[in-house]
Formats: sequence, structure tokens, C-alpha cells
Amino acid sequence: MNNSSILESPIEYLKGVGPLKGDMLRKELNIHTFGDLLNHFPLRHIDRTQINFIADINSNTDFIQVRGHIDEWQVLGVGRAKRLVAQLKDRTGNLELVWFQGANWIEKLLERRLEWLVYGKVSFFNNKPQMSHPEMEIAADINAEGKPFLEPIYPTTEKLKARGLNGRQIGKLVYNLLPQISLKDLPENIPLYFVDTLKLTPRLKAYGDIHYPPSQEYYQQALRRLKFEELFIAQIRHNITRIGRNRHSKGILFDSVGDLFNTFYEKYLPFTLTGAQKRVLKEIRQDTARGHQMNRLLQGDVGSGKTIVALLAMLLAADNGYQSCMMAPTEILAQQHFQGLSELLKDLPVEIRILTGSTKVKARRQILKELEEGEVQMVVGTHAVIEDKVKFRNLGLAIVDEQHRFGVAQRAKLWSKAAIPPHVLVMTATPIPRTLAMTAYGDLDYSVMDELPPGRQPITTIHRTDIHRMKVMEFVRTEIDKGRQIYVIYPLIEESEKMSYEDLMQGYEQVKTYFPEHKYKISMVHGRQPVEQKEENMRRFVSGETEIMVSTTVIEVGVNVPNASVMIIESSEKFGLSQLHQLRGRVGRGTEKSYCILLTGQKLSGDARERIKIMCATNDGFKIAEKDLELRGPGEIEGTRQSGALNFKLASLINDREMLEAAKLYAERLIEDDENIEKQENVPLKNYLLSIKGKTAWSKIS
Repeated sequence: MNNSSILESPIEYLKGVGPLKGDMLRKELNIHTFGDLLNHFPLRHIDRTQINFIADINSNTDFIQVRGHIDEWQVLGVGRAKRLVAQLKDRTGNLELVWFQGANWIEKLLERRLEWLVYGKVSFFNNKPQMSHPEMEIAADINAEGKPFLEPIYPTTEKLKARGLNGRQIGKLVYNLLPQISLKDLPENIPLYFVDTLKLTPRLKAYGDIHYPPSQEYYQQALRRLKFEELFIAQIRHNITRIGRNRHSKGILFDSVGDLFNTFYEKYLPFTLTGAQKRVLKEIRQDTARGHQMNRLLQGDVGSGKTIVALLAMLLAADNGYQSCMMAPTEILAQQHFQGLSELLKDLPVEIRILTGSTKVKARRQILKELEEGEVQMVVGTHAVIEDKVKFRNLGLAIVDEQHRFGVAQRAKLWSKAAIPPHVLVMTATPIPRTLAMTAYGDLDYSVMDELPPGRQPITTIHRTDIHRMKVMEFVRTEIDKGRQIYVIYPLIEESEKMSYEDLMQGYEQVKTYFPEHKYKISMVHGRQPVEQKEENMRRFVSGETEIMVSTTVIEVGVNVPNASVMIIESSEKFGLSQLHQLRGRVGRGTEKSYCILLTGQKLSGDARERIKIMCATNDGFKIAEKDLELRGPGEIEGTRQSGALNFKLASLINDREMLEAAKLYAERLIEDDENIEKQENVPLKNYLLSIKGKTAWSKIS
């Protein structure tokens, strides 16, 4: 766009706006320019293209438009019951019009000689049709054949309505704006061969038709075009980033599989790898052997064995003479990764360290020295690992666990740790629906692990209401007597920390009545405890000193207690689906049969019932994630709120899956064939991308 585009004009310069309304539009709807108003799309349309006869009205009539004269009217009643009643006549009959407010003002407008176009909702009073507060226009002022388009109704706010900008009045502003816009302001931005192949409405026409369509059919076509444009442009950007990086980024070369990897694989692997694990390892091997930087997202459902894959990748780095680091979001998790990896590596000549906020000064100094001099090949830690003080001799691989806690900025910080950026493997146990992964993480290549390792039994999930609490506790007692451990989880209510805390305390007392303290040991963990106490209580449960863990949701991610076989989730109707699935993944980590019991009250909302039903029906995190997206919408799903990839105005990841797949396919095809978007037929697309580059956060995205 060149600077003279009318779309850049401040909104107050539009006819009908002015400084006061302009200020309101900025504050209330974030509409600053003509372009913003053009992209403020209608909620729905009213059909006033037809004019009917009064005789056509019957008991099924809803909204209708008729034309006629008003020859008589009168004001009836007094005080609050005062109303204006007028008779509208056409050659087929009579319709009563009523106003309860503004009667004096309306009465001044009524003139006997005029013909009126009247539109409104019909109701029946004493079996006679009537219309209250109809919309009226003088027929001579407009096309007497009815309007040649559907009338738009726009999203607005109470404050704007008070200033005379309701859903229809905003339409008048758009109506004033549309004739001023030309092809210069809205040039085509999708290559013409796609527009033809996909039979898309041209861009300028689509903008006209989404606001003021001649018919519903035109509106649908305009909507289809603009949705596709949103998805296509987003995919083009992801592909430029991804393909550009795959072809041009300089990456460290892991060209040999050496002794460490082979020895571990042949001698110390605790179980045979699943097909999914082998596939992902192969992808990582290919990625790291091309001389370009790897950026891979590894999604594995709870318990699918991501840690072993990560370890093998770290051994691959060590075989090629490079260091690796693994970052976890919390200290407890880092601790667990460290213990797990140390145990697996104990017979190999590899040095591994842990670095977190609580590492003592002396030990920290020692570790920093070892990393800088290259004596240590692997380090596990929290984000303390990316602090400026931490220098590596030759960092070759960075693994980030539970991505949604690490923003793009933190990933970028990792890359600056080496002259050639290290390979990056991002792991998450929160399955991300495919549509979301394509948009929120479209700049990463992604692998999915969807098989459970051998020996793991699927978790049995059951739903019980409060009435059955006694039975549930008896069942739990039999499990504890077999030597198992139990989680009891209470919801954390964000709005009211105090209430959550009281619920938890009450729950704790209740658990003690079923499991008296002289016989059973209970740990409790909640947000108000000091960190040391929390970690100590956690540790006692992990080491088996306590049999029952009563907690708010702090144990979400990654805590590994193979002996825990039952999870009771109290008030489970208050949890979201993916949260329930995450929590459930804390049990079933050993070889014993495990259970997840969802306790709820008697009364459940439709959504809650649906969530509980799905949890009992499947253990497949990907199915659950898809369903979660459907129930909650994309904005709520963890980690995507700030990704900026989901700010679609029209497209929906739930309803437009097929369109997203098509957009991805066409975008990949275009960038594969013309990476720098230089071919003649792609120039309009290039111009469009350049015009928006400075205005969005895209240019900053890793």
C-alpha cells in the first residue's frame, strides 16, 4: 500500500463520524482508520430486498417489509400508558403501527401525502396484525423496489449505542465508505491462478459483498474468499520462515552415530522402542545431518516416552562432540529429569549436571566452569540455564520441555548461546489439535508420538457423584493396602484463591476422616505454602513416605510416581478437558492397573457432562484435544493466547478445518516453487506481505 491509500485516513474524517464519535470508535471498538472500519465485519444481515402486501401477513410471519400510506393516527392513554397508534394502508389491507416511546417526535414526522416503506416484526393483538416501533423510510427517497442488498448489523457496545452508533447505524458509516474504495486500496493479494482454480471472489468485490451483499449467496462467497485469504497469508508466512530456515540457516552437523548412542541403544535401553519413537528419532537424525538448524515440535501424549527420545538425541550430540541442555518449567520437573537421565546414563562415560535457581553458589561456580570448558556434555535445568552468565563451549542441542511455558523470546535466547544456533527440540505432553499446531506452531516441523510403550496399561476412568463418596474411599483403601499411592486433587478457582484454599482445607479434613493419621500418611501441597515446604511435601510423596497426596493442581506436569495408581479429582466439572487429561496422566506410569475417578455434584451443565463423558470414553490425548478445541475455542488453549497466530477475524479453526488444510497445501506449493516470491504471477502477494510487515508482530517472530 502506498501512503496515499484512503484506508489509512483517520476515522473521524469519514462522513457521519466527526471527532466525538471518532473518539468513541477508537476507544470502544479499536477502529482508528477507514481500513479498521472496513475490517469490522457484520454479525448478520437483514433481508429488505422484498416488498410484500399487507394481505400476505399471516400467523407465521416474522419480519416483513410493506409499503403504504398513513392517513389516520391518534395518541391514546396518558402517562406511562401513552402511545401513538397509526393505520398503514396498501391496496390489500390495513396494518396497525404502534409507538410507546417518542410518540410526540414521530407524530411530527407523519404526513398524509407520503408513501412509506415500513419494516419490522409482526405481532398479533386481538387477532389483528400490528408492528411496534417499525423502521420507516419515505418510499420516494429510495428504490421503490425494496433495497438491492441485504442490510448489515454490526457488533457494537452499549456506550456506542448511547451515542447513536448501534448495529445498524455503523452500517450507514460503512455504506458511506464503500464507494470511496477502489482497486488501488484493495489490490488482489492471492495469485490469480489460485483465485481462478478455487473460484474465489476477487478481493475488492468480496469486501463489498461481505458488508452489503445482493443476496445470501453473494455473502457466503465473500466470506469464503476472505476466510481463505486469512488462512493462506498466515500459512505463507509460516512457510517462508520454515522453508527459509530449512534451506538457509546454518546448522551444526551431526554426521555420525557413534559409540555412546550405539552402546546405550544396544545395552542400556530399558525397553524396546515403539514404532512412533523410532520414527521421531529418524526425523531428528535427518534434521541434524543436513547442516541446517533443526526446529522440531515433539508432541507426545502423556507417558508416550518422550524422555528416551530426548536422551538419545543428546547422546547423538555428544557423539559429534557437542553439548546439550534440557530445560523444564519447574524445579521439581528439572530434578526428575536429572534423576531419570543420570540413572539411565550411569554406565556411560558422560557427565551430566543440574542447574536451577536453588543450586548453591559454590556448586554453580563449578558447573559454569565445566560447561564453559566443555568438561560436561549435558545439563538439565530450569530457565536458569539461559541466564547470561551461563556460557557453553559448544552447545549443539537445546531441548525445551513443556513449550507453552516458554515464549518465543526465551527460545531465541537459547539460540544466541552459540555462534551457529543449536538444534532445538520442543517437547510437549499437551496434545495440540492438528489445526492449532498448523497455525500456532506453524514455523516448527512437528512430530507426533501416539503409541504407549509396552507394559503400560490404559487407565480406567469412571465418573461418580458425591453420593458414592463412601464407596470410592473404600475402593481407595483397598488400593493403599496393596501398597499403592493416591492423588486427591481439588480445583483451583482463579477468581477466588481464598475459596480454593478453604475447599482444599475442608477436603483435607474429609480425607483424614476416611484415612486416620495414625494409620495413613498424607502430604498436602497448595499455592500458599512456601516453596521449600511444597518441595518437601512433594518429595515425601515421590519417595513413598506418604501414601496420599492432597493437592490443588500444582502437580500438573510431568511428576513421575510410578507407584501411584489412583487419582481422585474432586469437583471435576470445574476443570477443562485438557487439564483433566493432564492430571490423569500422573497415574498409570507403572505396570499396575490404574484408575482415575471423576467426582462431581449432582447437577451438571451440558458442557461439563460432555467433558466427563469424553474423559471416560477415551485415553487418546489427540481426540481429547480436538474435542477441547471444539468446546472452548482456540483462544483459551494453553500457550496460544500470546502466539498471535490465532487472531483470525473470520476464519475458525473448528469450522474451517478443510479450508485450513487447503490453504496450507497451496501455501507450501507456492513457497516450495518460489521461495522469495519473485515470479511475476506472485508479485501482488509479495507487495501485500511487504505492506503489512511493519504493522504486526510477525517481523519479530522467531
